[in-house]
Parts: sequence; C-alpha cells; structure tokens
Amino acid sequence: MVVFALTLVAAKATIGADILFVERTEARLLEYPTQITQNIMPKMIHSHNDSLSYGVASVEADVSLYNGTLYIGHENAALTSDRTLDSLYIQPLLKILTEVNPQNAFTVNSTSPNGVFDTASGLPLQLLIDVKTDGVEALPFILKAFQPLREAGYLTTYANGTLITSAITVVGTGNSPLEQVKALSPRDYFFDAPLTQLTDPSLNTTWDPSLSPLASTDYGTAVGWNGIGTISDEQKANITKFVGDAHALGITARFWDTPAWPIYARENIWKALLEGGADWLNADDLAAASSF
Repeated sequence: MVVFALTLVAAKATIGADILFVERTEARLLEYPTQITQNIMPKMIHSHNDSLSYGVASVEADVSLYNGTLYIGHENAALTSDRTLDSLYIQPLLKILTEVNPQNAFTVNSTSPNGVFDTASGLPLQLLIDVKTDGVEALPFILKAFQPLREAGYLTTYANGTLITSAITVVGTGNSPLEQVKALSPRDYFFDAPLTQLTDPSLNTTWDPSLSPLASTDYGTAVGWNGIGTISDEQKANITKFVGDAHALGITARFWDTPAWPIYARENIWKALLEGGADWLNADDLAAASSF
C-alpha cells in the first residue's frame, strides 16, 4: 500500500508538470479545429443582435436591395456602403463553417457538415432574411448571394421530395415572396409562415417544413398581454392554439415584437410563451435572454 501511494504521488507530480509545460509553451495539444465556439451552449433565442457568443441559434438580417447590392439595416437611414449581406453574414459564416469543418483524414468519410456550435454540431443555425424592399425583385439577388455557402454544402435543402438539414437553414420573412419561394426547386430558401393563419384555406398553401420550418406572428396582435398582472385564460389559449397548429405541422413557432420593458413584464411574457410551448424566445437583450 505504501509503494502504491508513493507511485500515485509521483504520477500526479509528473502529470502536473506536463500540463504546466504544455500551457507555458502554448502547445497545439490544447487546440482543436472546432473550438471557435467552444463551451457555447446554443439556445432557442431569435434576435437581430446576431451574436453567436451568447448561443443565439436564430438570427435575423434586415436586407434592402439597391442597385444590385444587398445592404443590411432596419431602415434606409441605417444603411452604409460597406454593410452588406455578403460582408456581415455570408463571408463570416463561411469562415466559421470552414474552420469547424476541417478537411483531413479524420473527416474524409463525414456525410454531413458540422454546424456553427461546437457543443451541438448537428444543430443548424436559423438565418432569417427580412426583405425590406420589393421581394420579387430581391429574391434572385439573395439566392445568388448564398452561392458560396450553397457550393460548400452548408445550406438546408429540399429537393426531390427530401429535406436535407445542413449547417444553416435560411428562412425568408418580411417581403419575401411566397409564390416565388414555393416555386423554388431545389429549395434552400424557405418561408416564414403566418403563425395565426396556418389553418386558413384561403392562402391556398400546404404548410410543412419543406416550405416553412418556422411560423411567426406579431405577439401584440396574437396575444396582447403586456406582462403586468395575470394573463387571461383567453390569452393563454391563443398561445397554445397557435403553437399547437404549428407543431401539428412539424413547424416551430415564434412570437415577435414582444414587449421589452418593464423588465419584470418582459420576463413574465417570456415565461408564458415558453410554458405555452413557443419554440423561440424573441429577444434583443441577449445577456438577459441567455441567462433566463
């Protein structure tokens, strides 16, 4: 027993020395290809503040087409010549995905690419494209802009009756043109369905994940509770009904424009939505949402 104890002590000392040596020399033994998002836990949060560092799994880009270029900004006054869809989204995502999908002997037989999150490599990043200008005019330019990600196999695609999930699922919203999106074949640009109208036959549309992996609606119109006092049974029923309609079709549900203040009211609303089955928490205060 004495010999065993001494051996254990010696081993611990050796291991400690080895670790210290590796840390001091910054050896590549401590590094691995996909660590760019190391220790980030993805969360079902949707936000304009597109920060992967908080684990946001759904981000939104406000896109305007001018003179053949797609610019990023919620309104015209926010647009600048260098803030484009390509510079702020396409190229950064391509860089991240290239890094987390190294080409080597260990990955040669991989059948699907890693997503952006190291802790959940099979989870696609949902990217909403909120078209602010004419959607029919903008769509061809948007599809062309995603060509680098398409060529690399990073886009979720519906083709020949099969939906193949990949690292990024692109969903058009805002002025995205429904009929033109329905006509895409193959389709790697999907449509944000109207959450409150999924059972409305007048829309003449079959809603399912091959067209719309997501359905959204304005929280104020659909629910209306301001988070102060007690939510009514009718308001609760609205949440569960619309969420239930989406889930019955295999679609996730999101309520946008939820009140952001007072803070306690905002959190009451978040809680009510989560308890009602909503899939995405709409938020701009990422620090608060990620720790909620």
